[in-house]
Amino acid sequence: MTSTTAPSAAEGARPLFSVITVTYNAGSSLKPTLESVASQTCGLYEHLIIDGASTDGTTETAQLFQNRRKRVFSSPDKGIYDAMNKGLAEASGDYVIFLNAGDTFHSPDTLQTIADIIMDNDYPGVVYGQTDLVDSQRRRVGERHLSAPDNLTLDSFADGMVVCHQAFVALRQITSNYDLRYRFSADYEWCIRVLQHSRRNVPVGKVIVDYLNEGMTTRNHRRSLMERFRIMAYYYGWPRAVWNHLRFIPRYIQRKRNNSLQ
Repeated sequence: MTSTTAPSAAEGARPLFSVITVTYNAGSSLKPTLESVASQTCGLYEHLIIDGASTDGTTETAQLFQNRRKRVFSSPDKGIYDAMNKGLAEASGDYVIFLNAGDTFHSPDTLQTIADIIMDNDYPGVVYGQTDLVDSQRRRVGERHLSAPDNLTLDSFADGMVVCHQAFVALRQITSNYDLRYRFSADYEWCIRVLQHSRRNVPVGKVIVDYLNEGMTTRNHRRSLMERFRIMAYYYGWPRAVWNHLRFIPRYIQRKRNNSLQ
């Protein structure tokens, strides 16, 4: 594929991507994310840092790291999804990507690869890819327990969060705010609503995001699953939600065993 040649966001054009990074007291994990975005070979983006009034120097770190496409906002919020809504309100790009503190693009050409796919497919509703898990030292832990399908549909999410939120690149015009009734799984519900309005979903076919395996949902796994069950039941029906969660039990037990062996 040929490289995208449109002018960059820094030169006054509407950016193709709004990369949104939500932070709160994330000074120790933010730098890899800033470096990853700044190193992208594709310049068709803006990077929005949405901070929740951190007290650990997070905003100072964000301001000091040089990137002319970056904008930093800091004010109290009602949690991570409220901050994401603030990011959506500030986003001017055609597509939104949520890359939180500690998460990184898999390689410097990731945005260029996604941009080429967008141009070749006439601006699809969703572009998505695979995810690797990394620890705080940026060491690869392994693949995500769910792999993104070759053919993503609305029905795919009846099996859970089959595409990592950070690897789910959504056309801005078909997105809406996160539902703040959900504290831990609003991203799952948001992706379902995006898929309801997407006319076409295109896979990248490779890893596009390295996900820091220490997020809020990981720390609150049980409550996240309870919310996810409610969401699944609402969109796909109670019988299917119950059946799928019964099928999830062996997978959950195996993951716990694998983690105990690491």
